[in-house]
Amino acid sequence: MSGRTNELVLVLNSGSSSIKYQLLDPDSGAVAASGLVERIGEENGAIEHQTGDRVVEHEGPIADHKAGLQLVFEMFADTGYDLAGIGLRAVGHRVVHGGEVFYRPTVVTDEVLTALTELSVLAPLHNPANITGIESARELLPGVPQVAVFDTAFFHGLPAAAKTYAIDAEVAAAHGIRRYGFHGTSHEYVSGQVAALLERDPGEVDQIVFHLGNGASASAVRGGRPIDTTMGLTPLEGLVMGTRGGDIDPGILLHLMRSAGLDVDGVDRLLNRNSGIKGLSGVNDFRELQRLIDAGDAGAQLAYDVYIHRLRRYLGAYLVELGRVDAITFTAGVGENSPKVRADALAGLERFGIRIDPVRNNAKDRAARRISPDDAEVAVLVVPTNEELAIARAADQLLS
Repeated sequence: MSGRTNELVLVLNSGSSSIKYQLLDPDSGAVAASGLVERIGEENGAIEHQTGDRVVEHEGPIADHKAGLQLVFEMFADTGYDLAGIGLRAVGHRVVHGGEVFYRPTVVTDEVLTALTELSVLAPLHNPANITGIESARELLPGVPQVAVFDTAFFHGLPAAAKTYAIDAEVAAAHGIRRYGFHGTSHEYVSGQVAALLERDPGEVDQIVFHLGNGASASAVRGGRPIDTTMGLTPLEGLVMGTRGGDIDPGILLHLMRSAGLDVDGVDRLLNRNSGIKGLSGVNDFRELQRLIDAGDAGAQLAYDVYIHRLRRYLGAYLVELGRVDAITFTAGVGENSPKVRADALAGLERFGIRIDPVRNNAKDRAARRISPDDAEVAVLVVPTNEELAIARAADQLLS
Protein backbone atom coordinates (compact mmCIF):
# COMPACT_ATOMS: atom_id res chain seq x y z
CA MET A 1 0.00 0.00 0.00
CA SER A 2 1.35 3.38 -0.98
CA GLY A 3 -0.03 5.02 2.18
CA ARG A 4 -1.65 7.85 0.21
CA THR A 5 -5.40 7.31 0.51
CA ASN A 6 -6.25 9.54 -2.47
CA GLU A 7 -4.82 6.82 -4.70
CA LEU A 8 -7.37 4.28 -3.48
CA VAL A 9 -10.32 3.05 -5.53
CA LEU A 10 -13.49 1.59 -4.03
CA VAL A 11 -14.83 -1.23 -6.20
CA LEU A 12 -18.49 -2.22 -5.90
CA ASN A 13 -20.17 -5.29 -7.37
CA SER A 14 -23.88 -4.87 -6.67
CA GLY A 15 -26.15 -7.87 -7.01
CA SER A 16 -29.90 -8.06 -6.58
CA SER A 17 -29.58 -8.68 -2.83
CA SER A 18 -25.86 -8.26 -2.17
CA ILE A 19 -22.90 -5.91 -2.49
CA LYS A 20 -19.34 -7.20 -2.74
CA TYR A 21 -16.70 -4.51 -2.26
CA GLN A 22 -12.99 -3.80 -2.00
CA LEU A 23 -10.94 -0.70 -1.24
CA LEU A 24 -7.60 -1.10 -2.98
CA ASP A 25 -4.55 0.53 -4.50
CA PRO A 26 -4.74 0.07 -8.29
CA ASP A 27 -0.96 0.28 -8.69
CA SER A 28 0.18 -2.30 -6.15
CA GLY A 29 -3.04 -4.29 -5.93
CA ALA A 30 -2.89 -4.09 -2.13
CA VAL A 31 -6.32 -4.35 -0.50
CA ALA A 32 -6.99 -1.89 2.32
CA ALA A 33 -10.40 -3.33 3.19
CA SER A 34 -13.06 -5.61 1.76
CA GLY A 35 -16.39 -7.08 2.59
CA LEU A 36 -19.77 -8.47 1.61
CA VAL A 37 -23.30 -7.25 2.24
CA GLU A 38 -25.83 -10.07 2.02
CA ARG A 39 -29.61 -10.53 2.09
CA ILE A 40 -30.49 -6.92 1.31
CA GLY A 41 -34.23 -6.36 1.75
CA GLU A 42 -34.57 -9.21 4.25
CA GLU A 43 -34.90 -9.20 8.03
CA ASN A 44 -31.73 -11.25 8.51
CA GLY A 45 -29.31 -9.11 6.51
CA ALA A 46 -25.61 -9.43 7.22
CA ILE A 47 -22.33 -7.62 6.59
CA GLU A 48 -18.81 -8.93 7.04
CA HIS A 49 -16.15 -6.21 6.77
CA GLN A 50 -12.42 -6.84 6.96
CA THR A 51 -9.60 -4.32 7.39
CA GLY A 52 -6.24 -6.05 7.72
CA ASP A 53 -6.69 -8.79 10.29
CA ARG A 54 -9.69 -7.09 11.90
CA VAL A 55 -13.13 -8.42 11.00
CA VAL A 56 -16.30 -6.48 11.88
CA GLU A 57 -19.75 -8.01 11.46
CA HIS A 58 -23.29 -6.67 11.36
CA GLU A 59 -26.56 -8.59 11.51
CA GLY A 60 -30.05 -7.19 11.13
CA PRO A 61 -32.45 -5.74 8.58
CA ILE A 62 -30.87 -3.97 5.59
CA ALA A 63 -33.66 -2.15 3.79
CA ASP A 64 -31.95 -1.47 0.46
CA HIS A 65 -28.59 -0.97 -1.24
CA LYS A 66 -28.22 2.60 0.02
CA ALA A 67 -28.83 1.46 3.61
CA GLY A 68 -26.29 -1.32 3.12
CA LEU A 69 -23.67 1.08 1.79
CA GLN A 70 -24.32 3.51 4.64
CA LEU A 71 -23.58 0.73 7.13
CA VAL A 72 -20.48 -0.25 5.16
CA PHE A 73 -19.23 3.36 5.18
CA GLU A 74 -19.69 3.45 8.97
CA MET A 75 -17.61 0.28 9.23
CA PHE A 76 -14.93 1.86 7.05
CA ALA A 77 -14.85 4.92 9.33
CA ASP A 78 -14.68 2.79 12.47
CA THR A 79 -11.72 0.85 11.08
CA GLY A 80 -9.66 3.79 9.85
CA TYR A 81 -11.03 4.87 6.45
CA ASP A 82 -13.53 7.73 6.27
CA LEU A 83 -14.53 7.30 2.64
CA ALA A 84 -16.15 10.73 2.45
CA GLY A 85 -12.98 12.43 3.66
CA ILE A 86 -9.96 10.51 2.38
CA GLY A 87 -10.15 11.77 -1.20
CA LEU A 88 -10.99 8.56 -3.02
CA ARG A 89 -9.62 8.32 -6.54
CA ALA A 90 -12.87 6.79 -7.81
CA VAL A 91 -15.61 4.27 -7.23
CA GLY A 92 -15.44 1.51 -9.84
CA HIS A 93 -18.63 -0.42 -10.58
CA ARG A 94 -19.01 -3.76 -12.27
CA VAL A 95 -21.80 -3.48 -14.84
CA VAL A 96 -22.78 -6.68 -16.60
CA HIS A 97 -24.17 -5.47 -19.92
CA GLY A 98 -22.93 -2.53 -21.96
CA GLY A 99 -24.73 -3.39 -25.17
CA GLU A 100 -23.30 -1.87 -28.34
CA VAL A 101 -22.96 1.53 -26.67
CA PHE A 102 -20.53 0.93 -23.79
CA TYR A 103 -17.35 -1.01 -24.44
CA ARG A 104 -14.84 1.13 -22.57
CA PRO A 105 -14.72 2.22 -18.90
CA THR A 106 -17.12 5.15 -18.61
CA VAL A 107 -17.61 7.95 -16.09
CA VAL A 108 -21.23 7.75 -14.95
CA THR A 109 -23.44 10.75 -15.69
CA ASP A 110 -27.20 11.13 -15.63
CA GLU A 111 -27.23 10.40 -19.35
CA VAL A 112 -25.15 7.27 -18.89
CA LEU A 113 -27.51 6.04 -16.17
CA THR A 114 -30.47 6.55 -18.48
CA ALA A 115 -28.75 4.55 -21.22
CA LEU A 116 -27.85 1.76 -18.78
CA THR A 117 -31.44 1.58 -17.62
CA GLU A 118 -32.54 1.12 -21.23
CA LEU A 119 -30.01 -1.73 -21.59
CA SER A 120 -31.55 -3.56 -18.64
CA VAL A 121 -33.80 -5.41 -21.07
CA LEU A 122 -30.68 -7.32 -22.18
CA ALA A 123 -29.66 -8.25 -18.61
CA PRO A 124 -32.77 -8.02 -16.41
CA LEU A 125 -31.21 -10.00 -13.55
CA HIS A 126 -28.01 -7.98 -13.41
CA ASN A 127 -28.10 -4.44 -14.78
CA PRO A 128 -30.90 -3.13 -12.51
CA ALA A 129 -28.91 -4.19 -9.44
CA ASN A 130 -25.72 -2.70 -10.88
CA ILE A 131 -27.55 0.58 -11.49
CA THR A 132 -28.97 0.62 -7.96
CA GLY A 133 -25.44 0.31 -6.58
CA ILE A 134 -24.24 3.19 -8.77
CA GLU A 135 -27.14 5.44 -7.73
CA SER A 136 -26.54 4.70 -4.05
CA ALA A 137 -22.81 5.42 -4.31
CA ARG A 138 -23.44 8.68 -6.18
CA GLU A 139 -25.74 9.85 -3.38
CA LEU A 140 -23.36 8.90 -0.60
CA LEU A 141 -20.15 10.07 -2.32
CA PRO A 142 -21.32 12.97 -4.51
CA GLY A 143 -17.86 14.38 -5.19
CA VAL A 144 -16.19 11.13 -6.20
CA PRO A 145 -16.04 10.01 -9.86
CA GLN A 146 -18.16 6.92 -10.47
CA VAL A 147 -16.77 4.69 -13.22
CA ALA A 148 -18.69 1.84 -14.87
CA VAL A 149 -16.61 -1.10 -16.15
CA PHE A 150 -18.48 -3.53 -18.38
CA ASP A 151 -18.42 -7.33 -18.41
CA THR A 152 -19.06 -7.25 -22.15
CA ALA A 153 -16.25 -4.83 -23.07
CA PHE A 154 -13.47 -7.36 -23.72
CA PHE A 155 -15.63 -9.14 -26.29
CA HIS A 156 -16.88 -6.04 -28.12
CA GLY A 157 -14.55 -6.63 -31.05
CA LEU A 158 -15.34 -10.29 -31.67
CA PRO A 159 -15.04 -11.30 -35.35
CA ALA A 160 -18.31 -10.86 -37.22
CA ALA A 161 -18.66 -14.62 -37.80
CA ALA A 162 -18.35 -15.28 -34.05
CA LYS A 163 -20.69 -12.56 -32.82
CA THR A 164 -23.48 -12.94 -35.40
CA TYR A 165 -26.54 -15.13 -34.87
CA ALA A 166 -28.08 -16.66 -38.00
CA ILE A 167 -31.51 -15.06 -37.65
CA ASP A 168 -33.26 -12.42 -39.72
CA ALA A 169 -30.68 -9.61 -40.01
CA GLU A 170 -33.23 -6.80 -39.72
CA VAL A 171 -34.73 -8.28 -36.57
CA ALA A 172 -31.28 -8.70 -35.07
CA ALA A 173 -30.28 -5.12 -35.88
CA ALA A 174 -33.53 -3.68 -34.53
CA HIS A 175 -33.20 -5.43 -31.18
CA GLY A 176 -29.45 -5.44 -30.63
CA ILE A 177 -29.12 -9.20 -31.01
CA ARG A 178 -25.52 -10.41 -31.22
CA ARG A 179 -23.07 -12.35 -29.08
CA TYR A 180 -21.82 -9.91 -26.44
CA GLY A 181 -19.98 -12.28 -24.11
CA PHE A 182 -19.61 -11.87 -20.34
CA HIS A 183 -17.03 -12.27 -17.56
CA GLY A 184 -14.90 -10.13 -19.87
CA THR A 185 -13.09 -8.38 -17.02
CA SER A 186 -11.97 -11.77 -15.72
CA HIS A 187 -11.03 -13.17 -19.13
CA GLU A 188 -8.98 -10.07 -19.96
CA TYR A 189 -7.21 -10.04 -16.61
CA VAL A 190 -6.45 -13.76 -16.59
CA SER A 191 -5.26 -13.92 -20.20
CA GLY A 192 -2.86 -11.07 -19.42
CA GLN A 193 -1.58 -12.89 -16.35
CA VAL A 194 -1.00 -16.02 -18.44
CA ALA A 195 1.28 -14.15 -20.81
CA ALA A 196 3.25 -12.77 -17.85
CA LEU A 197 3.47 -16.21 -16.25
CA LEU A 198 4.82 -17.68 -19.49
CA GLU A 199 7.17 -14.68 -19.82
CA ARG A 200 5.89 -13.95 -23.30
CA ASP A 201 4.37 -10.97 -25.05
CA PRO A 202 0.53 -11.22 -24.95
CA GLY A 203 0.51 -10.78 -28.72
CA GLU A 204 2.37 -14.07 -29.07
CA VAL A 205 0.10 -16.22 -26.87
CA ASP A 206 -2.91 -18.19 -28.13
CA GLN A 207 -4.95 -19.54 -25.25
CA ILE A 208 -8.23 -20.91 -23.92
CA VAL A 209 -9.54 -19.54 -20.63
CA PHE A 210 -12.18 -21.34 -18.54
CA HIS A 211 -13.87 -19.05 -15.99
CA LEU A 212 -15.71 -21.61 -13.87
CA GLY A 213 -17.77 -20.26 -10.99
CA ASN A 214 -21.50 -20.35 -10.28
CA GLY A 215 -21.61 -18.62 -13.65
CA ALA A 216 -19.25 -20.18 -16.17
CA SER A 217 -17.80 -19.18 -19.52
CA ALA A 218 -14.90 -19.97 -21.80
CA SER A 219 -12.99 -17.83 -24.28
CA ALA A 220 -10.59 -18.39 -27.15
CA VAL A 221 -7.94 -15.65 -27.13
CA ARG A 222 -5.52 -15.14 -30.00
CA GLY A 223 -2.64 -12.77 -29.42
CA GLY A 224 -4.36 -10.98 -26.55
CA ARG A 225 -7.72 -10.50 -28.29
CA PRO A 226 -10.75 -12.81 -28.01
CA ILE A 227 -11.97 -14.54 -31.15
CA ASP A 228 -14.85 -16.44 -29.53
CA THR A 229 -16.64 -16.92 -26.23
CA THR A 230 -19.42 -19.15 -24.92
CA MET A 231 -21.90 -16.62 -23.52
CA GLY A 232 -24.04 -14.73 -26.00
CA LEU A 233 -26.74 -12.07 -25.99
CA THR A 234 -27.22 -12.90 -22.32
CA PRO A 235 -25.23 -14.91 -19.74
CA LEU A 236 -27.48 -17.94 -20.40
CA GLU A 237 -25.62 -19.42 -23.34
CA GLY A 238 -22.66 -21.80 -23.33
CA LEU A 239 -21.35 -23.92 -20.46
CA VAL A 240 -23.40 -25.64 -17.77
CA MET A 241 -23.52 -23.40 -14.67
CA GLY A 242 -24.81 -23.45 -11.12
CA THR A 243 -28.43 -22.60 -11.93
CA ARG A 244 -28.19 -21.97 -15.70
CA GLY A 245 -28.10 -24.76 -18.24
CA GLY A 246 -26.12 -23.05 -20.98
CA ASP A 247 -26.76 -24.23 -24.54
CA ILE A 248 -30.27 -25.50 -25.16
CA ASP A 249 -32.35 -26.24 -28.24
CA PRO A 250 -34.68 -23.19 -28.45
CA GLY A 251 -37.38 -25.56 -29.65
CA ILE A 252 -37.52 -26.93 -26.08
CA LEU A 253 -38.77 -23.56 -24.88
CA LEU A 254 -41.42 -23.37 -27.58
CA HIS A 255 -42.49 -26.90 -26.66
CA LEU A 256 -42.78 -26.01 -22.95
CA MET A 257 -44.73 -22.86 -23.69
CA ARG A 258 -47.19 -24.86 -25.75
CA SER A 259 -47.43 -28.09 -23.75
CA ALA A 260 -46.62 -27.00 -20.18
CA GLY A 261 -48.21 -23.56 -20.34
CA LEU A 262 -45.06 -21.69 -19.35
CA ASP A 263 -45.19 -17.94 -19.86
CA VAL A 264 -42.18 -15.64 -20.29
CA ASP A 265 -41.63 -15.36 -16.53
CA GLY A 266 -41.87 -19.13 -16.17
CA VAL A 267 -39.29 -19.67 -18.88
CA ASP A 268 -37.08 -17.04 -17.24
CA ARG A 269 -37.25 -18.82 -13.87
CA LEU A 270 -36.54 -22.16 -15.49
CA LEU A 271 -33.49 -20.97 -17.40
CA ASN A 272 -31.95 -18.64 -14.82
CA ARG A 273 -32.79 -20.24 -11.48
CA ASN A 274 -33.77 -23.87 -11.91
CA SER A 275 -31.47 -25.33 -14.55
CA GLY A 276 -27.79 -26.29 -14.72
CA ILE A 277 -26.26 -28.22 -11.84
CA LYS A 278 -29.22 -27.32 -9.61
CA GLY A 279 -31.78 -28.48 -12.14
CA LEU A 280 -30.15 -31.89 -12.47
CA SER A 281 -29.06 -32.50 -8.87
CA GLY A 282 -31.04 -30.17 -6.60
CA VAL A 283 -27.92 -28.27 -5.46
CA ASN A 284 -25.79 -25.61 -7.13
CA ASP A 285 -22.77 -25.59 -4.80
CA PHE A 286 -19.99 -27.74 -6.26
CA ARG A 287 -18.84 -28.89 -2.82
CA GLU A 288 -22.32 -30.16 -2.03
CA LEU A 289 -22.51 -31.76 -5.47
CA GLN A 290 -19.33 -33.69 -4.75
CA ARG A 291 -20.70 -34.86 -1.39
CA LEU A 292 -23.81 -36.18 -3.16
CA ILE A 293 -21.65 -37.94 -5.76
CA ASP A 294 -19.56 -39.55 -3.01
CA ALA A 295 -22.81 -40.75 -1.42
CA GLY A 296 -23.83 -42.46 -4.68
CA ASP A 297 -26.44 -39.97 -5.88
CA ALA A 298 -27.14 -40.73 -9.56
CA GLY A 299 -28.59 -37.30 -10.33
CA ALA A 300 -25.51 -35.58 -8.95
CA GLN A 301 -23.22 -37.84 -10.98
CA LEU A 302 -25.19 -37.09 -14.14
CA ALA A 303 -25.01 -33.34 -13.44
CA TYR A 304 -21.24 -33.58 -13.12
CA ASP A 305 -20.91 -35.67 -16.27
CA VAL A 306 -22.99 -33.20 -18.30
CA TYR A 307 -20.89 -30.33 -16.90
CA ILE A 308 -17.63 -31.98 -17.99
CA HIS A 309 -19.09 -33.00 -21.36
CA ARG A 310 -19.91 -29.37 -22.17
CA LEU A 311 -16.46 -28.18 -21.09
CA ARG A 312 -14.81 -30.68 -23.40
CA ARG A 313 -17.10 -29.79 -26.30
CA TYR A 314 -16.02 -26.16 -26.18
CA LEU A 315 -12.41 -27.08 -25.55
CA GLY A 316 -12.43 -29.07 -28.79
CA ALA A 317 -14.14 -26.27 -30.70
CA TYR A 318 -11.64 -23.68 -29.52
CA LEU A 319 -8.66 -25.91 -30.23
CA VAL A 320 -9.83 -26.03 -33.83
CA GLU A 321 -10.66 -22.33 -34.02
CA LEU A 322 -7.26 -21.28 -32.71
CA GLY A 323 -5.35 -23.88 -34.71
CA ARG A 324 -2.63 -24.02 -32.08
CA VAL A 325 -2.81 -23.42 -28.34
CA ASP A 326 -0.04 -22.25 -26.04
CA ALA A 327 -2.04 -22.40 -22.80
CA ILE A 328 -5.28 -23.63 -21.23
CA THR A 329 -6.16 -21.81 -18.04
CA PHE A 330 -8.68 -22.41 -15.26
CA THR A 331 -9.93 -19.60 -13.04
CA ALA A 332 -12.77 -18.59 -10.64
CA GLY A 333 -14.24 -20.63 -7.78
CA VAL A 334 -14.55 -24.07 -9.38
CA GLY A 335 -11.69 -23.58 -11.83
CA GLU A 336 -9.26 -22.59 -9.09
CA ASN A 337 -10.38 -25.06 -6.43
CA SER A 338 -11.41 -28.31 -8.14
CA PRO A 339 -8.48 -30.50 -9.24
CA LYS A 340 -10.99 -33.16 -10.32
CA VAL A 341 -12.78 -30.83 -12.75
CA ARG A 342 -9.48 -29.78 -14.27
CA ALA A 343 -8.27 -33.37 -14.61
CA ASP A 344 -11.54 -34.70 -16.04
CA ALA A 345 -11.91 -31.81 -18.48
CA LEU A 346 -8.48 -32.55 -20.00
CA ALA A 347 -8.34 -36.34 -19.63
CA GLY A 348 -7.09 -38.36 -22.60
CA LEU A 349 -5.83 -35.42 -24.64
CA GLU A 350 -2.14 -36.32 -24.63
CA ARG A 351 -2.09 -36.63 -28.44
CA PHE A 352 -2.88 -32.89 -28.56
CA GLY A 353 0.05 -32.04 -26.30
CA ILE A 354 -2.24 -31.54 -23.30
CA ARG A 355 -1.13 -33.19 -20.05
CA ILE A 356 -1.63 -32.55 -16.34
CA ASP A 357 0.88 -33.35 -13.61
CA PRO A 358 -1.25 -34.98 -10.84
CA VAL A 359 1.01 -33.74 -8.04
CA ARG A 360 0.94 -30.16 -9.27
CA ASN A 361 -2.79 -30.33 -9.96
CA ASN A 362 -3.61 -31.50 -6.44
CA ALA A 363 -1.26 -29.11 -4.63
CA LYS A 364 -2.92 -26.70 -2.19
CA ASP A 365 -1.10 -23.71 -3.65
CA ARG A 366 -3.30 -20.63 -4.06
CA ALA A 367 -0.97 -18.70 -6.36
CA ALA A 368 -0.94 -18.62 -10.14
CA ARG A 369 0.84 -21.78 -11.22
CA ARG A 370 1.50 -24.32 -13.93
CA ILE A 371 -0.11 -27.74 -13.40
CA SER A 372 1.22 -29.41 -16.55
CA PRO A 373 4.67 -31.01 -16.82
CA ASP A 374 7.43 -28.59 -17.81
CA ASP A 375 7.94 -30.38 -21.13
CA ALA A 376 4.25 -30.45 -22.11
CA GLU A 377 3.54 -28.79 -25.45
CA VAL A 378 0.53 -26.92 -24.03
CA ALA A 379 0.88 -25.16 -20.67
CA VAL A 380 -2.05 -25.90 -18.36
CA LEU A 381 -2.38 -23.20 -15.72
CA VAL A 382 -4.44 -22.17 -12.72
CA VAL A 383 -4.62 -18.39 -12.42
CA PRO A 384 -6.73 -16.76 -9.68
CA THR A 385 -8.93 -14.08 -11.17
CA ASN A 386 -9.02 -10.60 -9.68
CA GLU A 387 -11.88 -8.67 -11.20
CA GLU A 388 -11.78 -6.05 -8.46
CA LEU A 389 -8.19 -5.13 -9.26
CA ALA A 390 -8.98 -5.07 -12.98
CA ILE A 391 -11.92 -2.71 -12.37
CA ALA A 392 -9.83 -0.47 -10.09
CA ARG A 393 -7.07 -0.22 -12.68
CA ALA A 394 -9.56 0.49 -15.47
CA ALA A 395 -11.11 3.32 -13.43
CA ASP A 396 -7.69 4.71 -12.51
CA GLN A 397 -6.45 4.63 -16.10
CA LEU A 398 -9.59 6.34 -17.39
CA LEU A 399 -9.19 9.22 -14.95
CA SER A 400 -5.51 9.51 -15.76
